[in-house]
Amino acid sequence: MQPVRLLILGTGGMAKTHAEHFAAIPGVTLVAGIDTRPGPLAAFQATHAIPRGFASVEAALDWGGFDAVTNVTPDAAHHPTSLPFLAAGRHVLCEKPLATSAPLAEAMAAAAAAAGVVNMVNLTYRNVAALQQAARMVQDGAIGEVRHFEASYLQSWLTQPAWGDWSAEPQWLWRLSTAHGSKGVLGDVGIHILDLATHVAGLEVAAVSCLLQTFDKAPGGRIGDYVLDANDSATLQLRLSNGALGTVGATRFATGHLNDLRLRLYGQCGGLEVRFEKGISQLFACLGGDIPTATWHEVPCPPVPTIYQRFIAAIRGEGVAVPDFARGAALQRLLDAAEASAAEGGRLRTV
Repeated sequence: MQPVRLLILGTGGMAKTHAEHFAAIPGVTLVAGIDTRPGPLAAFQATHAIPRGFASVEAALDWGGFDAVTNVTPDAAHHPTSLPFLAAGRHVLCEKPLATSAPLAEAMAAAAAAAGVVNMVNLTYRNVAALQQAARMVQDGAIGEVRHFEASYLQSWLTQPAWGDWSAEPQWLWRLSTAHGSKGVLGDVGIHILDLATHVAGLEVAAVSCLLQTFDKAPGGRIGDYVLDANDSATLQLRLSNGALGTVGATRFATGHLNDLRLRLYGQCGGLEVRFEKGISQLFACLGGDIPTATWHEVPCPPVPTIYQRFIAAIRGEGVAVPDFARGAALQRLLDAAEASAAEGGRLRTV
């Protein structure tokens, strides 16, 4: 088994998840962390038994004792912090979205391709078994040509404290502030539902219309250093490359839903419904003789490896590196087109 020495870039909220998942993979050693903040870095090292800590990318590269990097920095830092590691020939897993604009994401994808290293973007819902089974069924022609879909990603952390007090914790506040690198709910979770819908459909987006809304959440629209101007809710209409139409919604105000995703996909000869609610993955299908009676049956879904396992497998030559930076760049082009559409009152934009 090929050993892999992993460096974790960033020690915020998601870094804990990365550290725990990677540490559980045989042959993977967490060798270093990077954070400009000495206190959080030291605490993170102690919690996860990471022997070395660095205040900068440059210092870590000067040391060089690692094979791969998982980038868990805020969105705006993905581009400038990933490029040096790619140039140094290190494998990189980057949190989503890949960057904050299509040109930056495309530059990252080009740099990764030129470096010839494993490059992946952490679209975590590719880990959902029902999603992958649905994608296989569509690819195999189970529902025929896709004609229509409905997709949603519903969160409610702005309405209840299940994940903590958003108004007092930086891990939530930065997601509400464009000055802190946030692209709002569209970039934070909208990217997941857009990836889910188009991955299962097996089609790219040809055109998008989008509306975004930011709600007043504090006096003067700010809390401390955080100006709360990032979008809180998003609705999109999409035309896929084959002409199929669909709707996508994402919000942080969906009371009664902690972190729920749903996709309904309809074709010429069948329908599929993917549910991921309260951490449970389910797939339902209406096919063949059940179509006249509109009868739906649950479809068994084999488990799938996590993005963390797939990243290490790809480094070891035991798997394919998907979703890669090229996919991340394609999604960023879609996000940019959606933002441009919203700025024009929802005008249809080609992608």
